[in-house]
Amino acid sequence: MNIILASESHEYTDNWLKIIKAHYPHWHAIVYQPGISQPDAGVSRAIVWKPPVSLFEDYPALQYLFNMGAGVDAILRQPGLPDQVQIVRLEDAGLADKMLGYVIHYLSKITRPFDRYALFQQQQQWKPLPEPSASQIAVGVMGLGVIGQKIAQALTGLGYTVHGWSRTERKLQGVHTYAGENGLPDFLRSTQVLINVLPLTQQTRAILNQQTLSQLQAPASLINIGRGEHLQEDDLLELMKSGHIGKAVLDVFCTEPLPQGHPFWIHPNIIVTPHISGPTNDELALAQINQKITDLENGRDIGGIVSREVGY
Repeated sequence: MNIILASESHEYTDNWLKIIKAHYPHWHAIVYQPGISQPDAGVSRAIVWKPPVSLFEDYPALQYLFNMGAGVDAILRQPGLPDQVQIVRLEDAGLADKMLGYVIHYLSKITRPFDRYALFQQQQQWKPLPEPSASQIAVGVMGLGVIGQKIAQALTGLGYTVHGWSRTERKLQGVHTYAGENGLPDFLRSTQVLINVLPLTQQTRAILNQQTLSQLQAPASLINIGRGEHLQEDDLLELMKSGHIGKAVLDVFCTEPLPQGHPFWIHPNIIVTPHISGPTNDELALAQINQKITDLENGRDIGGIVSREVGY
């Protein structure tokens, strides 16, 4: 089976090729190099992460793009993407576990006085502090796909009061769910700590803005592990200046890497991490893609096919 590997970084494709040779020797995998590769016009499948635009010109017979990540907004924005190409996203492949661990860590950090205990240690003070129980903390999860559902239900299991919002209605045991534009205000007013895991679409771009964030219970906190373009950065800074939002944990940004001199770097109540909340596990991702290809070859339906109209 011929399959093309294409990415903006040879570091990615070289690692994919190493794993494929070790575990999937029946694949004839070719690393795409614009202007160097000798295209095989009959190849119908590619594994990609931010592929060069020329890929679609050189391989006009492509039918399936298997994306090495859950987010597909970068592919959908690419010019020249043929109409017949089906985009297939990762449905988990280890992403959810990593993102859940990130959320639990930083949720604890911003709702419990661990920073003060670190200071007390330096001062050699034994000083227990009062703190709310988990059930007194209202957590809101925006986006209830595979990853959002896992986060919401895990936090419910830890005793938090959890609310969830999605574009269409979902029912999750132990989670107060809301849907659509009509359900958004009630969701926001019920939330003190907002965790964003939405996909980036035209409808969700800049959804974290002055109007929405000001409806959160003050003093609110924000954890953004969705996309940087979900957040109006100046609005967040203004709401933090007013005290309506007390803390923010940001893993994604409109411009990445985050530019030097950006106010987020030095803000005392903002934690910046370099887009690492859910790194793709290449071995698990390729195992999932292998299963999807096997299912296709045997006439079975596969999950993860992206709706271009919806954006995920």
